[in-house]
Amino acid sequence: GGTFRLFDKVLKRYGLSFSAVDASDLDAVEKSVTPQTKMLWLESPTNPLLRVVDIDAVSEVAHSHGALVCVDNTFATPYLQQPLRLGADVVVHSSTKYIGGHSDVVGGAIMTNSEELEKQLRFHQNAVGAVPSPFDCWLLLRGVKTLALRVERQSENAMELATALQGNRAVKRVFYPGLESHPNRAVASRQMRMFGGMVSFEVEDEPAAFRTLERLRIFALAESLGAVESLAEHPARMTHASIPAAERERAGVGNGLIRLSVGVEDVADLIADLELALTDR
Repeated sequence: GGTFRLFDKVLKRYGLSFSAVDASDLDAVEKSVTPQTKMLWLESPTNPLLRVVDIDAVSEVAHSHGALVCVDNTFATPYLQQPLRLGADVVVHSSTKYIGGHSDVVGGAIMTNSEELEKQLRFHQNAVGAVPSPFDCWLLLRGVKTLALRVERQSENAMELATALQGNRAVKRVFYPGLESHPNRAVASRQMRMFGGMVSFEVEDEPAAFRTLERLRIFALAESLGAVESLAEHPARMTHASIPAAERERAGVGNGLIRLSVGVEDVADLIADLELALTDR
């Protein structure tokens, strides 16, 4: 949602053009690259449908056409996935999310193995003033200390939660890379340490989604993600509301979709909270 808004509503004003493609489909990626393509921007896993992109394969395609690859690694975190080792040129994180981990700091991080890109990025940072405060840096460094512990617990909880949701009659479909039913599970197993703490699922329609969200007691209704507490949101009305409805639905983000950021709470409590919220009563 935010990436689309930045590209479509802000950067287009500066003469840049963008096209969207399902990057988990390598053939579609190859067909989309043109002589004018300068960069492929990827998310893996993607938000909110949790598709997994073969970063190594896409990087080969991009580099064969002289294009850079930038991976938004926010959902995976540096603990679960290292895109630079898989061929990416640049990696970005919303450090507000898992790296901070406590819902009390706003920040971003960018990293590269290229000295030339690093020089350009440092110059740009100095020119525009994108510098966090000392206290924000302290909060992020505090979060890094427990990143591995938090993400392991969140990933374990998410796997159990996704499995439980698959067996719920009110749920039409579950999106989680760790499930055997996920089309990109093999890629995720190869390039990720675990499958992450994000889970999405579909219910019948928007009213059913709203009822479910209203009934939750442990999951808080919020757009953010990656912190120790569990969160739930409705992408069509919240994080992805800036995308035109027809385009959003073509991408698979329907009105019955709910996205969960699974926290570190007792997983039995989280499952019970969802099962009660999904009960038809």
